[in-house]
Amino acid sequence: QVQVTESGGGLVQTGGSLRLSCVASGSIPGINDMGWYRESPGKEREMVATITSHGRTDYDDSVKGRFTISRDNAKNAVYLQMNLLKPEDTAVYLCNAEVGRGGLYYDHWGQGTQVTVSS
Repeated sequence: QVQVTESGGGLVQTGGSLRLSCVASGSIPGINDMGWYRESPGKEREMVATITSHGRTDYDDSVKGRFTISRDNAKNAVYLQMNLLKPEDTAVYLCNAEVGRGGLYYDHWGQGTQVTVSS
């Protein structure tokens, strides 16, 4: 089994910063992409940022220049540094890890961590 655990959410004022962490643990032969997604009431789950095992990153346009995704392959961990936070960033942030090997990978999701940005 694979467990994905997020941490680092909380309440912050507009313009503030937070750093989210996510660790995948358990039976892990390998991890392909890792990423952060978010959900808020009335909106579909959306991709925030992703990173490949080789460090190539992709960001939603709404967070470019403010958020930075990074990864520690030795720790099976991914991080999201969030700066210049806005009220519209308020959401539950979920971590995703594609776990497997040999070109066959499966998505594993964490429970999510709440980020609230006050105006």
